[in-house]
Amino acid sequence: MRLDGLIALGIGSALALGGPALAQQPAPPPAPAADYGLPITNEQAKTVAAAALAEAKKNNSPMAFAIVGPAGELVYFEKMDGTQLASVEIAQGKARTAVLFRRPSKVFADQYAAGNRAFTTFPEKPVASEGGVPIIVNGKIIGAIGASGGGD
Repeated sequence: MRLDGLIALGIGSALALGGPALAQQPAPPPAPAADYGLPITNEQAKTVAAAALAEAKKNNSPMAFAIVGPAGELVYFEKMDGTQLASVEIAQGKARTAVLFRRPSKVFADQYAAGNRAFTTFPEKPVASEGGVPIIVNGKIIGAIGASGGGD
């Protein structure tokens, strides 16, 4: 299963957080990005990570999951046994990219593949790899999840 599927499952688990949650996917032309809301709580982050972890276990795919708050600060992290060591930093980078730029990290991967590399000059370097998705509750970004490993 692709990382975006694992992430989508993790985000879907946020429905149990008391409000609707979804992974925001930009559409051409891009809609205005959601505003930031109150930071994701540790308990909410654990719920999101647990769903993503369950999917990774089901697919026997060792992964690392980072949940960050609206400022890109790490709120929760979990790494499965056997996950490549680089996935620790990569998962955090994907999550930071998703929350700070208010869009999935895949957007930057697609731009890179299309030959647009202007974002590589940004002071805050986005991670151009799929696996980072904003967590949106009640129309507000409360954080993001980043996943790495499992063939990524």
